[in-house]
Amino acid sequence: MHRATKIVATIGPASSTQEILQQMIEAGADVVRLNFSHGTADDHRQRAEFVRAAARQAGHEVGIMADLQGPKIRVGKFENGKTTLVAGNTFILDADCELGNDERVGLDYKDLPRDLKAGDTLLLNDGLIVLSVQRVIGNEIHTVVKIGGDLSNNKGINRQGGGLTAPALTAKDMEDIRTAMSLGADYVAVSFPKNATDMEMARQLANIAGAPYGIKPKMIAKIERAEAIPALQGILEASDGIMVARGDLAVEVGNAAVPALQKRMIKMAREANKFVITATQMMESMINAPVPTRAEVSDVANAVLDGTDAVMLSAESAAGKYPVQTIETMAAICVEAEKSEHVELDKDFLDRTFTRIDQSIAMGALFTAYHLGAKAIVALTESGSTALWMSRHWTHVPIFALTPREGSERAMQIYRNVNPLHLDTSSDRDIALQQALEVVVGKGYAARGDMVVLTVGEPMGQAGGTNTLKIVRVGEPV
Repeated sequence: MHRATKIVATIGPASSTQEILQQMIEAGADVVRLNFSHGTADDHRQRAEFVRAAARQAGHEVGIMADLQGPKIRVGKFENGKTTLVAGNTFILDADCELGNDERVGLDYKDLPRDLKAGDTLLLNDGLIVLSVQRVIGNEIHTVVKIGGDLSNNKGINRQGGGLTAPALTAKDMEDIRTAMSLGADYVAVSFPKNATDMEMARQLANIAGAPYGIKPKMIAKIERAEAIPALQGILEASDGIMVARGDLAVEVGNAAVPALQKRMIKMAREANKFVITATQMMESMINAPVPTRAEVSDVANAVLDGTDAVMLSAESAAGKYPVQTIETMAAICVEAEKSEHVELDKDFLDRTFTRIDQSIAMGALFTAYHLGAKAIVALTESGSTALWMSRHWTHVPIFALTPREGSERAMQIYRNVNPLHLDTSSDRDIALQQALEVVVGKGYAARGDMVVLTVGEPMGQAGGTNTLKIVRVGEPV
């Protein structure tokens, strides 16, 4: 069954062998995420090699995403590993403290006291612990515990409503970008960007680091700061895609605000011709259980119905007991949700103006395939732009993007409803179109008598050169 929505699977201790990775890819993983918050450069490099080898064994490419840690603001370590905070008691966050106890704990972000004032609310450990700031004295933040609980080493800190000044790119992130380019990452996900400038800086660093390897990765902005919401349009313009990172975002803006923000972000991304990933706790119960909850099934299905390009697994595939089964389950949910999606292609086009020939051809191919009932759209593409534009509109007609560029094939793995395939195209247009048709038919995606819409550019081999649309029936001369 054709599945339009892509699956991003994080790899970790439960999924770091080539055998398991191959099973995950065969189960439906389209993009593999390397979480740079954990592990060494050598760990990531080895995992990337396993991914590439597993993809070859599975018979198709997958994308690799390097997810940067960013400025995770955390408490330090405790002399006993943890403490228990009791509501009504006082507790001090002390930038000068080396080892915490029941009265205070250190900070890994030493400038936190400068960002706070009396009356601020701090949320620790993903919001499970709530502290109210009473006063700031030098490097000490004096608080009263509003909601208590166990607080252990290195738990995260958020300020309710956002407003912390930590830069999006840390020294570690800059080094990790170099590592990511050396291992051939196709996407770089930037944690906690506040504005377009953060993304522009990250792109510049990634392009410089990728130049020796011939790589220009797609840049993904993880929307997880309250400040990113009003700056979303600018961030979108500076990025190739965004991630609706619902964990930290929910802590900063409140759980109740996230569903509407998710829908808004997905809509904005699609309208801006950017891809979008929905992430965090999508199948959380399957870390330990072989089946998801009904709420999780609805969550994944609703993200699909909202139009997300991809849904993401974190701990479920990195550390869970059922990484392969979780991917299979998520894929099945996506397929069922897509069956009920309503096509509004004509309405979508009413407000659109096209100034580029290649974009106009892409839109024309979609319109024609939908109204003529074509079995498939086949796009010969160098950069993948034609496939991206087509994927912004839903038609139930699968898009096959054939490219001679390995990097483009991997980058397109995250585009909704796009099936990237490798094709060493001829410089002769008609021969290239015939080859493309044979690939799609050979893989069982179309059969004799089926109508197929083809797009190609002349002269061949130029990125952004798509200028021809052709409608053929399989079995008839191209």
